[in-house]
Amino acid sequence: MMMKRLVPLLLMPVLLTACASMSGMQQRFAVCSYDHAWDAALDAVKDRAVVTKDKEDGMIVTGWLEIPMPGRTFGALQRDLGDSRDRSRITLVVKRLNDVTKISFTEERQRWAFRGGSRLFGWASTDPSAEVMADVQSRLDTKLKEQGCSLS
Repeated sequence: MMMKRLVPLLLMPVLLTACASMSGMQQRFAVCSYDHAWDAALDAVKDRAVVTKDKEDGMIVTGWLEIPMPGRTFGALQRDLGDSRDRSRITLVVKRLNDVTKISFTEERQRWAFRGGSRLFGWASTDPSAEVMADVQSRLDTKLKEQGCSLS
């Protein structure tokens, strides 16, 4: 009986983490060939190093890009965090559908944060940047249109 109550409590953090990791995913549907959509997706992240580029599976993953974030503080006394930074990684998935190609993308973002304990500082997950997501979407839309694709 005790185990039946304990299992849902143990699974809750896992489920919440899985849902949080998918937050901020955006999708575009393009009426054009898979090759044109693939090329547009690659062009949308050409300002970053690409570490995974698997056209067969439709997966593009960029490397981590570190972004300085001056002015952040930490702790009760709001001490200046001199080495404040975020890091960002973009994942795009290009899928063939019946008559369209679906392109999904999301940003995984982490911030350098005070953690306490034996590891005073470390990477902590944070929300995707609206500016980064809007920039990727804008570039993707522009590249799709240049490839002759129509967005739906």
